[in-house]
Amino acid sequence: MSYQPWKIIHISIDAGLSSLPTYPDYQGVYIVFWWQNIPLGHRHIPTEQLPMPATQLLNIALQTITPTVSSYLDKQGIDILQPKTVNQPALLTVAKKSTKSSINIPLLVKSSISIVIPTRNRTQHLAKCLNSLQQLSQRPHEIIVVDNAPSSNTTQILISQIPNVRYILEPEASASKARNTGILNATGDIVAFIDDDMTAHPDWLMQLQKSFDDPAVMAVTGLVLPGELTTKSQQIFEEHWSFNRGFYQVNFDREFFEKHQHHGVPVWLIGGSGNMAVRRRIFNLIGGFDERLGAGKKAAGCSEDSEFCYRLLAEGFVCRYEPRAVAYHYHRQDMSNLKQQIYSYMRGHVAALLIQYEKYGHWGNLRRVLLTLPRWYLRLFMGALIRGFGGRYQTLFAEIFGCVAGVVFYLAQRRGSALDGFADL
Repeated sequence: MSYQPWKIIHISIDAGLSSLPTYPDYQGVYIVFWWQNIPLGHRHIPTEQLPMPATQLLNIALQTITPTVSSYLDKQGIDILQPKTVNQPALLTVAKKSTKSSINIPLLVKSSISIVIPTRNRTQHLAKCLNSLQQLSQRPHEIIVVDNAPSSNTTQILISQIPNVRYILEPEASASKARNTGILNATGDIVAFIDDDMTAHPDWLMQLQKSFDDPAVMAVTGLVLPGELTTKSQQIFEEHWSFNRGFYQVNFDREFFEKHQHHGVPVWLIGGSGNMAVRRRIFNLIGGFDERLGAGKKAAGCSEDSEFCYRLLAEGFVCRYEPRAVAYHYHRQDMSNLKQQIYSYMRGHVAALLIQYEKYGHWGNLRRVLLTLPRWYLRLFMGALIRGFGGRYQTLFAEIFGCVAGVVFYLAQRRGSALDGFADL
């Protein structure tokens, strides 16, 4: 039986809710609920529950968004969440008492932003990414595309056809090297990163910039939603490896770091460099991305962003997760590419843990490598023996081999400095 995709639907609650029809060519709908341009929650609804009347959809929407709305109530003083009936079945209203605006939003910070996009031989994806950046509600100071060891000049030709985009060639095949090259060439106060296989919501840059209203915040990550769920591998990735870190704002600070330090700080919860912005001046204090990590022939494969955030927290700075800064990721479409991706994730993850121990001597990193991960994968393996190696377990061996490869990779590498080249920024 062939795989049926999930249909992605974005519903703006303030515009009203209508019934959901049946989608016979899909196994269900993946719904993201919004209030204007603010994402509030998501829900999978299988096709067996369709069609669905608007009243039932309203109940699902309320259950889904209540935790997020509660967080806004706590942080921004929103007092009323009430259903209103208009000419459509249902409409939610979020309002403040004695105010003209729905949600209290801080004034824009007057900081210039450079956007850096590392890319390698994915011109079609890059074109979609750049097209979305042309639709931003707030214009960036500059857009820099770093062409990372390309096998042809197609990316350079593409950039030549798009105004106000800078092209930089980085001959060494390394995603971290490409990001660091972009940082060294950026002139904005803030450097924002987006991957070439992602697209940006129109308010992406504006929301990233707003998050720097707190001077203690040195880095901001945003919400990543799936751009499509058309294949089985994409659904597995979204269900078990999603970049989605939730729908309410979180500050990761020294308290968070110290709370988890003895067991390994879960910096991956902060988000990733595919949707990230950093104050440029912080790079000359803690360095750029460690070039032993990230994608590339001489690198571990992943976790350069997590290791960077680990350094930020270890040095006493604050990272913020801001879900209103939304980008969309197009996951790997076939299972072989997914397995290779997950192998790289775990290889990079373990290598990053060992690098973090190398730099700071925090034993929690070794605890995760030597105790936590082996126990976790032993449980998963036993579960796979009972339930079979389908579904979530299809990437199990890739994960285990990746963990082992991470240790081997680290032991083969000499110590490196992430500060090299950033002292004069």
